[in-house]
Amino acid sequence: MEISWLPNRAAGSLLHLSSLPSDTGIGNLGQSAYAFIEFLKKAGISYWQMCPVGPTGYGDSPYQVFCSSAGNPYFIDWKPLVENGLVEDYELEPLRQLSTTETDFGGLYREFFKLARITSERFRKDFNVLEELYGEFTEFITKHKQWLDAHCMFHSLKAINDEKPWWDWATDCLEDIEVLKTSSEYFFHQFIQYVFRGQWKLLKNFAEKKDIKLIGDLPIYCAPDSSDVWASPELFEINLKKLTFERVAGVPPDYFNTDGQYWGNPLYKWEVHADDNFTWWMHRLENQLELFDVIRIDHFRGFNDYWSISAESKNAQCGYWMKGPGMKFWEITKEKFPTLPFLAEDLGLISEDVHQLRKNASLPGMAVLQFAFDGDPENLYLPHNLNNSLVLYTGTHDNDTSNGWYASTSPEIQNNFRSYLNISGQEASWEMLRFSYRTVSPLVIIPVQDFLGLSSEARFNQPGISLGNWKWRLSKEQLDHLHLNCSSYLYEQAKVSGRLTKNSLKDLT
Repeated sequence: MEISWLPNRAAGSLLHLSSLPSDTGIGNLGQSAYAFIEFLKKAGISYWQMCPVGPTGYGDSPYQVFCSSAGNPYFIDWKPLVENGLVEDYELEPLRQLSTTETDFGGLYREFFKLARITSERFRKDFNVLEELYGEFTEFITKHKQWLDAHCMFHSLKAINDEKPWWDWATDCLEDIEVLKTSSEYFFHQFIQYVFRGQWKLLKNFAEKKDIKLIGDLPIYCAPDSSDVWASPELFEINLKKLTFERVAGVPPDYFNTDGQYWGNPLYKWEVHADDNFTWWMHRLENQLELFDVIRIDHFRGFNDYWSISAESKNAQCGYWMKGPGMKFWEITKEKFPTLPFLAEDLGLISEDVHQLRKNASLPGMAVLQFAFDGDPENLYLPHNLNNSLVLYTGTHDNDTSNGWYASTSPEIQNNFRSYLNISGQEASWEMLRFSYRTVSPLVIIPVQDFLGLSSEARFNQPGISLGNWKWRLSKEQLDHLHLNCSSYLYEQAKVSGRLTKNSLKDLT
């Protein structure tokens, strides 16, 4: 199976933008992001993967965002705004009081938006102040009208309805839409997205100069309370008269979860999407590909078949399988995006039909080394069962760190791991890295925590726990350590295992 975007052999790293060091409460598009790209270049690593970068809401999950095409306001770098007179340096002090060891989302919510709205009003007096950095403001608004208008109106209406979800809004507020387009709240969301996209474009240009490609992440489903769903309810299984969800997403009971998982995301009316050749979806993918070189599609299975749950039941057991759009979707997608720069998340108990759809669509799938050592020699993730259409991870954003995994897993799996790799198990993260680099997988992606040999305290997300995730941060000292103490060794590992791309070779002259 030929996959046009997939490298012959290369390495990548997984680190969400929020986890970078900064002095304003959360990782952002500033200096540390550029420093991380410099590290990747020095280490012979060609890909940087991160989680979705949309605006997060309750629970702080990047997989439940208010708009799948918008950027998270928290990720803007304040330094250019200070340098261009929109913010005084002392005004950043409340943000600097936030933790630097983890992301304090509650503190950010309290402090960030107050200053950001003041900055927006200052910008409103002079649209040209940032033009040299980020281009014309009015041009940005026109270019992104397809998603930006709905995003700004959604948040404007949300603000006057005390931030309630859209299905609980007062009906009379919808009469004020034209007035709201001139409001400071509407303008604020235009402004913050203008800054985000402008800063992102500069970072992406820098990555391109360093021959680093960015891999994004797109959940197959939209968050219920999002501008995506509010603006196009006819595309979802929603009762348009009552403004209630009819069927929602999840997964059925399995060996790991006897109750299944009730996600609650509204399901698509795939037949409606198919009627206009999936135009809404093509826009969604196009917007992501302005930000990233490659997009990981979360829960790829849903294109083949999906678990449909009655919204009234609140129980994932009460569902049934429905057929997804299948190859018709991917045929249209290939017409729009001939190189198919997508990565299918096909982990877990997946049917042969799903694997076949991925192969027919010419998409690479995923393998996770932590899942390989159950003692079954036919385990798909064991290195001898891998193939050149699978991207290999030591672990994903949902996994424990490799050291944490090894310390907490059963003695039987620990023994299988040591026996298969013929190792002591004393440095699980580095042993997994070295072995991963030497597999046949064309692309190997390693979480940054494994470069640093960190344990469970550095876990980014634990599925099934609604609060307390997504907080882990890389310290400035750890980023410096990557540069000074890890990059040369990683470069040598990439070199001896053939994972240096042509453009990642160092200039030794």
